Amino acid sequence: MDHDLPTPAHDHRHPDVAEAVAGELRLLEPAVRASRTLAAELLDPAFVEVGASGRRWTLAEMLAALPDMTGSTDDDPRYEPGPLTAVLLAPGLVHLTYETLHDGRHAHRSSLWRRDPGAAPDAPLRMYYHQATPVPESVA
Repeated sequence: MDHDLPTPAHDHRHPDVAEAVAGELRLLEPAVRASRTLAAELLDPAFVEVGASGRRWTLAEMLAALPDMTGSTDDDPRYEPGPLTAVLLAPGLVHLTYETLHDGRHAHRSSLWRRDPGAAPDAPLRMYYHQATPVPESVA
């Protein structure tokens, strides 16, 4: 059966996609992870994460814990992202997927970046949802 479905935008040149990719990469930087202020600029007020551990994090919980998490200092192991796939789901809504290597462990990652629906069209995108799924060593 042939369906004429729209093709998602994987073009990193689209402004919303470029903004989401840049924000995602900034959140992996030790200086941003160590700063509640910088991290808060990139996370949506309704932010939720399901971490690789399976723990569910709210915005307040993440901002409180992030500076003390691994990857938040220049001496910690860095999160090394693989190629990102980006899909523009709608104006102001971007889905990113990629894999990271951190301290010898691989994880599949998925993020939704959105512009607050009540905000101006030029308001920044913020990470609304993030999930990390560990990749078993036998698969990595």
